[in-house]
Amino acid sequence: MQKIIHLIDAVGASRALRYVLVFLCVTLLALIYDLNGYKNQTTQEGMDAAQLARNLATGKGYTTQFIRPFSLFLLQRTAGNTDATNSSATALLHAPVPDISNPPLYPLVLAGVMKVFPFHFKVDLKTPFWSVVDPGDASGGRMFWRHQPDFVIAVFNQGLLVLVVLLAFWWARRLFDAAVAWTAAFILFGTELLWKFSVSGLPTMLLLLIFMGLVWCLTWLESELEEPRRGRSGLLLLGAAVGLLLGLGGLTSYAFALLIVPVLIWLAIYARGQAVPVGLAVVAGLVLVMGPWLIRNYNLSGVPFGTASCKILEGTAVFPGHRLERSLNPTVQVYPSLLGQKLFANAREVVEKNLFELGGSAWLTVFFVSGLMVGFRKPSLRRLRHFLLLSFGVLLAVQALGRTQLTADSPGINSENLLVLLLPLVVIFGVAMFFVLLDQIQFPAVELRIYSQGLLGVLVCLPLFSSLLFGRTSPVVYPPYHPLVIQQSAGLLKENEWMMSDIPWAVAWYGNRQAVWLSLNVEPRAGVANAHEDFYSINELKPLAALYLTPLTLDGRFLTDWIRPAENSWGTFITQCLIAKEVPDNFPLHAMPPDYLPEQLLLLDSRRW
Repeated sequence: MQKIIHLIDAVGASRALRYVLVFLCVTLLALIYDLNGYKNQTTQEGMDAAQLARNLATGKGYTTQFIRPFSLFLLQRTAGNTDATNSSATALLHAPVPDISNPPLYPLVLAGVMKVFPFHFKVDLKTPFWSVVDPGDASGGRMFWRHQPDFVIAVFNQGLLVLVVLLAFWWARRLFDAAVAWTAAFILFGTELLWKFSVSGLPTMLLLLIFMGLVWCLTWLESELEEPRRGRSGLLLLGAAVGLLLGLGGLTSYAFALLIVPVLIWLAIYARGQAVPVGLAVVAGLVLVMGPWLIRNYNLSGVPFGTASCKILEGTAVFPGHRLERSLNPTVQVYPSLLGQKLFANAREVVEKNLFELGGSAWLTVFFVSGLMVGFRKPSLRRLRHFLLLSFGVLLAVQALGRTQLTADSPGINSENLLVLLLPLVVIFGVAMFFVLLDQIQFPAVELRIYSQGLLGVLVCLPLFSSLLFGRTSPVVYPPYHPLVIQQSAGLLKENEWMMSDIPWAVAWYGNRQAVWLSLNVEPRAGVANAHEDFYSINELKPLAALYLTPLTLDGRFLTDWIRPAENSWGTFITQCLIAKEVPDNFPLHAMPPDYLPEQLLLLDSRRW
């Protein structure tokens, strides 16, 4: 017993026990969150990346089952078929469609996860772990509860969250002290926004990991510039490493590559005579990583970033909502005045709504902003804080210009929320400012100082704790996503057949079938330029076997979404199907399975059920 007590009191053993305790606390927090706060995937981008990963894992290459009409337009135009309504059976339409909308790194990483861990894509109601007992259910006494692949992807992203916090902890301990590092790590683990991103299926956790790696490389680069140890070759290697990380981030989200702007400005200010060679090394690393992929996209679509090349036009008066990606024959033209309006309007909204989320909470953001007026003794801290501010300016402009309907569909939790990348650094600098203020207070007892630190952590993490204790909800996000219903509906089609749907990303992921995005109209509009934006134009390219509509469309606004567009809009078509429960005579899909109306509408080319 004396030996055991001595072992516990020893420095090494006590440190090990502390780390074991931290690991158990993190595991317990993740378990509680996954039991109470977990939801199946809710974002278009998350499901899109997951279905791309499955195609890679199953040997189908970088192809997509989520078919955007705008992608077909670019692919056909580049292949030499300039008429997007040509009904000839081209190899492009009868082969797997290459994806030209998403950068490849995150789907590639998920494909590796699918190779290592077992993924059960088919919903199995007989598996108790993923189902809950429902005695009133007619299907064997069980009902669907959690989609196993979604859950595994969430756990993987939570592992990336742990790595992000560890990198932030080591960085804070290197530049500040252990107290700041432990407090910042605790707050990061208790930030509800990060946990929501971890279960969303988005690449945000991977981007955060790459960004923290970039910060570490800049830290070593700054140290080498201040006290040269490895000579010029060391500086060039670190510059190339920065470029490689920027490239990897750019292959995860194209917007991330624009962080090269604050990096080069930072080098121009602080690298003195080494700014040019180190900057060239950064550019070379970025081009080396992203160059081959951009060439691939250009060969396929004629533009280096595929459909993302026109993302800046989405959300303007010319292409509101998802109109551009749903267009089969758009007229793409840049209007500088509209882009200026989009920049300033969205930048104002981002500042109003997202600024105080920079630190995961308004408390940390206030401390961070206050700390901008306080100088640090270490030059490295001042310089890295300047990089943080430069990055904020660039990401703010990029987020404002790149904002699309995806942000409105899923506010806060979307791939267009780029300012969240700065959250770890804002938390660390905010905690450091809190400790600076704490040092100015003369506490009558040491315990009061510790209680003050704990109070800050509780206030920042209160949203997460309250949601875990009182906010338990069903993981099934319906409407409009119910994996079991989507899988059963898509299962009526053969693997090479096309379905048109208002949630094609969900059909591609849960149903494992090719789904084209709902066209803008049902029929062509006579006397209108570029009128080929309808169901029949896509049906001529390749016959559609099914039409699947969910509450995403059926719950649309009656006047704005159904009546105003035109007589040939989907509103008129849906009204007839819902009220008369019959399909228009000239519509090629006429078979209507029972038990779908009024919440959903499924039309097939024949009786398949």
